[in-house]
Amino acid sequence: MNTFTLIFLIALFISTAVEFWLAKRHAAYVADHRAAVPDAFIAKVSLEAHQKAADYTAAKIKLGTIDGVVSIVVLLALTLGGGINSALTYWATVFTSPLMAGVAATVTVFLVMTLLEIPSGIYQTFVIEEKFGFNKSTPGQYVKDQLMHLALGAAFGVPILALVLWVMDNVGSLWWLWAWAIIMGFSLLMSWLFPTVIAPLFNKFTPMQEGSLKDRIQGLLARCGFNSQGIFIMDGSKRSGHGNAYFTGLGNNKRIVFYDNLVASLDDEELEAVLAHELGHFKCKHVIKMLVATAVMSLISLAVLGWLIDQDWFYTDLGVAQPSHAAALLLFMLVSSTFTFFIQPISAYFQRKFEFEADDFAADNAQASKLISGLVKLYEENANTLTPDPLYSAFHYSHPPAAIRVAHLASKS
Repeated sequence: MNTFTLIFLIALFISTAVEFWLAKRHAAYVADHRAAVPDAFIAKVSLEAHQKAADYTAAKIKLGTIDGVVSIVVLLALTLGGGINSALTYWATVFTSPLMAGVAATVTVFLVMTLLEIPSGIYQTFVIEEKFGFNKSTPGQYVKDQLMHLALGAAFGVPILALVLWVMDNVGSLWWLWAWAIIMGFSLLMSWLFPTVIAPLFNKFTPMQEGSLKDRIQGLLARCGFNSQGIFIMDGSKRSGHGNAYFTGLGNNKRIVFYDNLVASLDDEELEAVLAHELGHFKCKHVIKMLVATAVMSLISLAVLGWLIDQDWFYTDLGVAQPSHAAALLLFMLVSSTFTFFIQPISAYFQRKFEFEADDFAADNAQASKLISGLVKLYEENANTLTPDPLYSAFHYSHPPAAIRVAHLASKS
């Protein structure tokens, strides 16, 4: 067995073993605490809702474990099993242009991966989400959404892929700097276009009507010195019973969006507090910090690929007979997460830190008690477990566990 093949398999085994071990811990911890509502929530969350959240969590963990196994099989089939090599070889016989052959092979691999994920998505939506009362989507709506995602992926992704491969073929040894600039520019453009061009393809966005809620929100925005292009209600309930709120867009194209079922669940003061939390992310410059972190990691990743692209062992030890730029890009996109899984808890730590800072901002600009009551309602209605395994949550959670977050907010009241 070749050296890098062995390194890859060891890294894959370690990352997979850690993920499965954490999932098993999480499932056991949630099950062990299913019988009683935690003391911090005993007067706010019913036992029935707490047990529903535990069962919902267990169902998602089981599906996630199956997905993990399937992902490993697919990864090995595409790499050491020769799947990528076969795609590259086939399309090289169809197109005389290496660029076109590379684009076609890359699209083929990702299309196969997408199709293999469909059964899991269907089960998640029409079995798990349906069982726990969250699914509102119809089969027709689901198919339409999947086709729309594929169409958008083709319309935006294929041209960018072709441009990156062209740069790799023609710019020289520093191609990765140009590729990085293209990818980051495209990401910023998509973030700017999303609220007004992409999102309306999937959902209806209605400007918030005049009234006490809008007055309260506009007052909050004025106090915080925040400008947006409008406050909108999104028909999220046509697909799911989960409620949410978010900011989207960049520069002068920012929007504030509330799901319709969130507006129906929370009172005006709770919605104000939730919005204050989201504003905190902007005021604390979390969006910029995450963007800079993403840009730095992308640059480092492409620099590493810039070195790997000239190493013959990178191809042969991962099942590709003939080195090419398309092969390097494909292999790197598929195997890099195996070697970088340890970054996940670091990223999660900083994301949780940002959530605490946004909560502090909300407590200063709205009522902490109202943010607590709003969060508790969301935990209950979205069936979020109140008792996650501490180690699992430290590794995976981008938000602080419910009990810790509520206790932190309570100290600000």
